[in-house]
Amino acid sequence: MTEPLVVRRETQIAAPPATVFAFLTDPDKIVSWMGTEAETELHPGGLYLLKGIHTRTARGAFREVVPVHRLAYSFGWEGHEEVPPGSSLVEIDLIDRDGGTLLRMTHSGLPNAEQCASHDEGWAHYMGRLTRRASGKDPGPDVFPKSSDNERGGHATPAAS
Repeated sequence: MTEPLVVRRETQIAAPPATVFAFLTDPDKIVSWMGTEAETELHPGGLYLLKGIHTRTARGAFREVVPVHRLAYSFGWEGHEEVPPGSSLVEIDLIDRDGGTLLRMTHSGLPNAEQCASHDEGWAHYMGRLTRRASGKDPGPDVFPKSSDNERGGHATPAAS
């Protein structure tokens, strides 16, 4: 049974797990597909910080770092009451499959259906950008589609809301 307030996404990326892992953990590579500034401390308790997601800052702490295979980090938005820093959990598994990488992502701990939908929309957008960038393509400018949630001040991004 699927939990109702969990976002789940999968994407196949035409790159090896080590490449995809680098695009999820190396600050210079992260900002090539999401945000404008990133800081990561790759150990349990280490900082996860991403600035410039539609003027927002995402912050959390790593809980698990298994190089090339798995990341888990707490997640939330600075200045956001519904999803404050550290209030939710992002888990990413990288599986070597079909000459590339199957990325499986789960984002749990979101407070309500509206936030779940907003984050689902954001993850869809940014996973598409990650898939293009990690496979050697230019994801183009980061133009996030306007939605009614965004216009009300919601934050549709994987590090959104």
